[in-house]
Amino acid sequence: MENHLHAGLLRLGDDVLILAQRLGEWCGHGPALEEDIALSNVALDLLGQARAFLTLAGEREGNGRDEDALAYFRTDREFTNALLVELPNGDFGDTIMRQCLFDQFALLRYEALSAQSIDKEVSAIAAKAVKEVRYHAEHSSQWVIRLGDGTSESHHRIQKSLNRLWSYTGELFADDAVTESLAADGLMPLLANLQKPWQEAMNQILLEATLVMPENSGTQTGGRSGLHTEHLSYLLAEMQVLPRTYPGAQW
Repeated sequence: MENHLHAGLLRLGDDVLILAQRLGEWCGHGPALEEDIALSNVALDLLGQARAFLTLAGEREGNGRDEDALAYFRTDREFTNALLVELPNGDFGDTIMRQCLFDQFALLRYEALSAQSIDKEVSAIAAKAVKEVRYHAEHSSQWVIRLGDGTSESHHRIQKSLNRLWSYTGELFADDAVTESLAADGLMPLLANLQKPWQEAMNQILLEATLVMPENSGTQTGGRSGLHTEHLSYLLAEMQVLPRTYPGAQW
């Protein structure tokens, strides 16, 4: 059970750590000053969540690895984030659609964790994260609606973003031995149980945005077992270069 809990905590931490890194790439490049700041603030919230989960993962592992060791000294094959969050930012529409798809999932996952997990530390981290992700979900969904129900150009481009990203969403709800064990022990929810409410939430957003939900055409998977796109390797090379060049450095 403890090994599965460690694995589950890594997945939670890796999802938001990698997405925070992606959003951080927008700093100074947003389409407007207000949005530049908003994306940076979302990234900082996600980074805080990542720190909490990775710190707890290190403690439960018991091998002396802290949040920095887990973030900076694992290879891409050791990361277990969903493929969706490691994809390149693309244009603003790509980023905001990716964010919307993930936010709606993350909100449901955190709500379930805070309400159902018998692990008090996991529940407490999730309860704090719910407050942050509610804002994230509102922000990204309003942008999707604004772009989808905007000009013909913005509608066309955000629909293309949705079509391109849709096949990566199925992985978010795929259960395996880890999640099934954690659910049986009352530690984390079954992800498959979150899919229907997620689809209902996305249906409502897409309806307001006048966008068409893509038909299921296969699911891109592998992230949970360490099989990633080439994009993660480049992201980690940039994220990890300083601590790997100067290990143990103190400022």
